[in-house]
Amino acid sequence: MKYLMMVQGTQADYDAMTGSPSPGSPAWTEEDIETMFAFMREINDELAESGELVDGQGLAEPRKTRFVSLGEDGRPVVTDDPYGRTEPLLAGYWVLDCAGLERVTEIAARVARCPQPEGAPEYPVVIRPIAESGEELTS
Repeated sequence: MKYLMMVQGTQADYDAMTGSPSPGSPAWTEEDIETMFAFMREINDELAESGELVDGQGLAEPRKTRFVSLGEDGRPVVTDDPYGRTEPLLAGYWVLDCAGLERVTEIAARVARCPQPEGAPEYPVVIRPIAESGEELTS
């Protein structure tokens, strides 16, 4: 079964990784960042080797987000940088093909242990099953 596993972060967290800390988001050193990337590379390599990794990506900072909606006249309305600095958002994801929910939960628990600086915020790792073709989206 396929699952979407997601990690979260805020604009303040991205800023802290590039040298602009704030209350609740302490500064990351270059060593902190390299340790985090090495940890994630190791997980990705193991998931690729086991055949469970379908895709996985880190996302650009939230301030690069754009919303496109339709106005009352049916024309596109574009909003750049629609999020606040401290609103938790999707920061990265994996699409995994695992034997079941227990296995993807094991992987999520490992991802939740990602090294980070003391005092950095902790967010839950989110797991969502991906509906298979023809499968009901609700139960």
